[in-house]
Amino acid sequence: MATVELRFSALPEHVRTARLVAAAVARRAGVDEAVLDEVRLAVGEACTRAVGLHLSNGVDAPVRVALTEEEKKFSIEVGDESPTSAGHTPGSHPDVDDEGAAESEDEMGLAVISGLVDDVEVTTSETGGVIRMSWPASPQSLVP
Repeated sequence: MATVELRFSALPEHVRTARLVAAAVARRAGVDEAVLDEVRLAVGEACTRAVGLHLSNGVDAPVRVALTEEEKKFSIEVGDESPTSAGHTPGSHPDVDDEGAAESEDEMGLAVISGLVDDVEVTTSETGGVIRMSWPASPQSLVP
């Protein structure tokens, strides 16, 4: 099992880099070429969500992305360190003036991820959240 870990400052301009790295590692892991766009989009949505949570909650810690290649599966975990505030749903932006719009945007991002990825799990706690996604992979023998 090989793992690539990526940590980046919670800035929107770093989301593109995370998408590119995820697509490259997914390709190497044997994820079908037809699915690579879905991987890029799902990682982009998950990272954008994590960046937004960090920025809106004043979290200085980096966003974490772990890309894991297993025998027949490729998985990605995107983690944030944004605490869940009492009285707010997981992933909501409590400091945003229009709380309903922020929650709606967060829910839409999660809906997009769920539509792109068959195997997805979202967990939140008071210390942050993780989105776990996985796709089938069939590692190819490397031919020179």
